Amino acid sequence: MPIITKISVQKNNAERYNIFLDGQYAFSVDEEVLARFQLMKGKELTDLEIAEIDYEDDIRKSVNLAIQFLSYRMRSEKEVKDYLKQKDINELVIQEVIHKLFDLKYLNDQEFAIAYVRTQMNTTKKGTKTIQLELQEKGIDEKLIEIALQEFSEEQQISHAISLIEKLIKQNKKLSEKSLKQKIEQTLLRKGYSFDMIQTALAEVDFSKDESEEWNALIEHGVKAYKKLQKYTGYEFEQRMKQNLFRKGFSIELIDKFLNEYEF
Repeated sequence: MPIITKISVQKNNAERYNIFLDGQYAFSVDEEVLARFQLMKGKELTDLEIAEIDYEDDIRKSVNLAIQFLSYRMRSEKEVKDYLKQKDINELVIQEVIHKLFDLKYLNDQEFAIAYVRTQMNTTKKGTKTIQLELQEKGIDEKLIEIALQEFSEEQQISHAISLIEKLIKQNKKLSEKSLKQKIEQTLLRKGYSFDMIQTALAEVDFSKDESEEWNALIEHGVKAYKKLQKYTGYEFEQRMKQNLFRKGFSIELIDKFLNEYEF
């Protein structure tokens, strides 16, 4: 059996030790592994013992790697697993690492999910459906997601939705009232708000346009439509103008008024 003939501290890492067997460098180990296996000069090692030491050292190195990864921010179990897989770490080693990280309180998917919801709630205007999907992608169990989303109260969701609606109203003053409402609904749906939540928020905001605002918006869109359709004449021109402006959310009555008052 090979005998440990020398143990030296690594120059660039004082917590790792080089092990020499029968005068030749064989492998390196973490300080904790060195102590656990009582490695010392003169000790004989079987092939099975060497394999076990190597396996335990891989776990120790991977735990340290994972802890460093976790030092930047909280991570889910899936995120840590995916990170270790990217480092080409053996699946059995990854399982042991995850187990140790839970024991050491470095991993807790429930706490992670709650912290994630709070962060998104306080720093973004995402709806609960979007946050739910993001947590699913991070491997969080549905029951844990459900518990975490309770942090995002209905009142806060409505407040965020209203804030988004008010911003959209300011950015889209030239849209017809109908088109503005559609744009608001589509935008909030994409951001993860439920249809019921959107309607509740809309009821709290006055996005209606008075007659003059709607008329001014129609004039602007009407002039643009004319520039596109002026190659047509007569009935075909009139019908194409009506279709164009109706698709933009203006009423037939207002469109007829516009076409009667503006002779193109």
